[in-house]
Amino acid sequence: MSTVSPSPLQQEQALVIFSGGQDSATCLAWALSRFERVQTLGFDYGQRHNVELACRQRLRAALADLDPLWASRLGPDTLLNVDIFRQLADTALTSEAPIAADGPGGLPTTFVPGRNLLFILHAAVWAYAKNIRHLILGVCQSDSSGYPDCRDDSIKAMQVALNCGMDSRFVLHTPLMWLSKRGAWELAESLGGTALVDLILEESHTCYAGERGRRYDWGYGCGVCPACRLRASGYAAYREARKNGERGRTEV
Repeated sequence: MSTVSPSPLQQEQALVIFSGGQDSATCLAWALSRFERVQTLGFDYGQRHNVELACRQRLRAALADLDPLWASRLGPDTLLNVDIFRQLADTALTSEAPIAADGPGGLPTTFVPGRNLLFILHAAVWAYAKNIRHLILGVCQSDSSGYPDCRDDSIKAMQVALNCGMDSRFVLHTPLMWLSKRGAWELAESLGGTALVDLILEESHTCYAGERGRRYDWGYGCGVCPACRLRASGYAAYREARKNGERGRTEV
């Protein structure tokens, strides 16, 4: 099902920071379309719920079933425990604090300060020992809810810091950085067809509340938290564009 032409990257290994959500699932498909061997790394950071963690293995297995090439490239998964955020910051993702769009500094209360930066650092340390230099993460500046650690400048700065501090040649790949949520769905379709879109709809999880009881056309969730609203609006835009024969600017 993969449609990507061979490239020099397919001779190398990659590590995907894989949460079990829509974005990281799309990034895993992106990596499997490019690299010879792909491992995944997840984080148990004391999050409010562990639904995404429960989705991870189902998503991995189902992605491998979509394409024999992907199955041959998918390596092992690792889950790291970095349960320190409850000690560092009281946020809506690490406590029972209310989920709201306007928190301290104008950021959503779901913003966990430094979370992605810490994830990248841990991933780089882990990859260093495995001689893996390509790190893939699903951060996005255009649809990031304003999280500063999802911005392109933040990721570029981390790449420089890692390579200076570890005397390495890490490359941080962010396939979704400039895509809308509609664009993320379109990228998934370009990578794995409607089968991949359907898989992400059914098996991935984005809802901040951890709700898996109700299935909408865009997947499972509470339907009201910011993550659900963003996912729903992006899927609606994707479906509308597909119905009208429109294509966004996504790179495979």
